[in-house]
Amino acid sequence: MSATELNGEPSVDWEAVAELPPSAKLVAKVLEYNERLTQSQLAAETMLPSRTVRYAVTRLEEVDAVKSRFSFTDARKRVYALNIDAEPPTN
Repeated sequence: MSATELNGEPSVDWEAVAELPPSAKLVAKVLEYNERLTQSQLAAETMLPSRTVRYAVTRLEEVDAVKSRFSFTDARKRVYALNIDAEPPTN
């Protein structure tokens, strides 16, 4: 699933993401191509340290670009995905 709605408008506020550090942008891009990933999967995909991924995810959650839920397979882990329910930016 892409982070694009049926009408072609992005549903993630990429303008807010553009103001974030490069690590947060990278995590957002990886989540755009992979529907749901855990923190350890994000660290493996981005080749960033776990601590950096944790910081990036926190920053993305602050701008409502990422949502998380508990993993069904391991309740100790959280699964992250782009927040495609977020309102598109208004011009």
